[in-house]
Amino acid sequence: MSVWPAWEVREHGNVTSWFAVRLDLPDEGWVDVLAVVAGGCVAIEEVRAQPPLSLDDLAALVDWIEEPLMEVCGMGAGPSRAPVGATGSDRPAWPSGIEGWRLVADEYLAAQRAGVDPVFAVMGATGRSRRRSLRLIAGARDAGLLTPRHARR
Repeated sequence: MSVWPAWEVREHGNVTSWFAVRLDLPDEGWVDVLAVVAGGCVAIEEVRAQPPLSLDDLAALVDWIEEPLMEVCGMGAGPSRAPVGATGSDRPAWPSGIEGWRLVADEYLAAQRAGVDPVFAVMGATGRSRRRSLRLIAGARDAGLLTPRHARR
């Protein structure tokens, strides 16, 4: 994988950085990504691939590139956890089971009360990707710690 900076915007003490990412796949395949890193989160702006990616591969793309991007930009993971390095071993251990879901529910509800995105709040607290944070939130819902996502009829 190759990662190089494309451009950066600094405003009011916040930094938003764009990166070009190139993944070389077996059999001469490739994936080019334009990714944005801001506030410890990774978002994908554009993807080009040969051969085309499946929906499952596209959904997993952020997980593939998140740690190398954080390493290249030298971005810390936020005040509540250690910086993310080349491996997930730099992350603090997140409790499993009901204890972890209770913490996720607390973060989620506090973010809702503050009027901010609760998924980003969980991402920041856990150090996990959006996809993994959504799984933790779903676990908290299943455990009865959060209200159901949709009203049942």
